[in-house]
Amino acid sequence: MLEYININSLPVFLLIFVRVLSFLVTMPLFSYRTIPLPFKIGFSFFLAFIMFYTVDASAIAFDHTYIFLIVKEVLVGLLIGLFAFIIVSALQVAGGFVDFQMGFAIANVMDPQTGAQSPLSGQYFYMIAMLFLLAVDGHHLIIDGIFNSYNFIPIETFIPFENQSIANFIIDTFNYMFIIAFQMAIPLVGTLFLVDIALGIIARAVPQLNVFVVGLPLKIMVSFFAILIFLALYITIVENLFQTMFRAMQQLMQLFGGA
Repeated sequence: MLEYININSLPVFLLIFVRVLSFLVTMPLFSYRTIPLPFKIGFSFFLAFIMFYTVDASAIAFDHTYIFLIVKEVLVGLLIGLFAFIIVSALQVAGGFVDFQMGFAIANVMDPQTGAQSPLSGQYFYMIAMLFLLAVDGHHLIIDGIFNSYNFIPIETFIPFENQSIANFIIDTFNYMFIIAFQMAIPLVGTLFLVDIALGIIARAVPQLNVFVVGLPLKIMVSFFAILIFLALYITIVENLFQTMFRAMQQLMQLFGGA
């Protein structure tokens, strides 16, 4: 049994383990606080153990450049996972737009998954998106993405951070994230804008009616009805959002690999 254990391959395994663990720390669905840390470490270890026999890498020695390879693997895992998390955050941005019109802007809740405050509508959209991701086996595509990262970013190479196209790509993706958030919020925001116009007309026609008392519950009721009507549209937008996330991850890995 001992003859199959190669000590020289331990540096390669550690580099794979560091990238996988860093990726799971920031990636949506795997980075939740409700997932225990020992589970994340154990899952990363066994996933790295499986990937070790499929990744084509030459022997790497413990020398003065090994610490830089460790830092590079940490940056690759963190940046790719964080980039995907930022794109999915379009759901929270859209929820913030909707809550501002509904009157729920002051009713933010603490998200137990991320430990940050999030709008009520954004939390609802986010839960639908995560359930949709699990329903279509999107978590398998996420794991497949970290596996395919070695085809674009080999272990023994470094990231060309001086490449200006990386910064341009990140800026363009941020812009597209806000466009997706606006697409998700515009049906509800437009509907509530029409409700505000109707309330303004009623306030001018019937001054005795207190529109501030009637307006808030009316806008909440109309918002829930509009969410029910546009729910199919949200599923389509969420599907496009995840397609954008996977495509952006692949393009970012290509830029990291110098392509």
